[in-house]
Amino acid sequence: MSQNKKLPAGGLLLAGIAAFAYYKYSKLSSAEKENLVGDLKAKGQKLYDEYVPEKYKSMFSKNTGSGTASANSHFGEGNAYSS
Repeated sequence: MSQNKKLPAGGLLLAGIAAFAYYKYSKLSSAEKENLVGDLKAKGQKLYDEYVPEKYKSMFSKNTGSGTASANSHFGEGNAYSS
């Protein structure tokens, strides 16, 4: 049987890119890190707002006033339950 010999090289390449990205991130100042993370959050929110359908947004929304019960109302700390 013949095996694909390019698979390990691709994995090594991906690991090298990840290591380089970590190195560059570790050399950033704290202000630059905050800007980078803030920018990524803003882009993620923009993608979420544009592409996620409304029915899924309502399922995952933090507002519980829409008539759906939150997980916290069903799974509390356990102090209200007896054995």
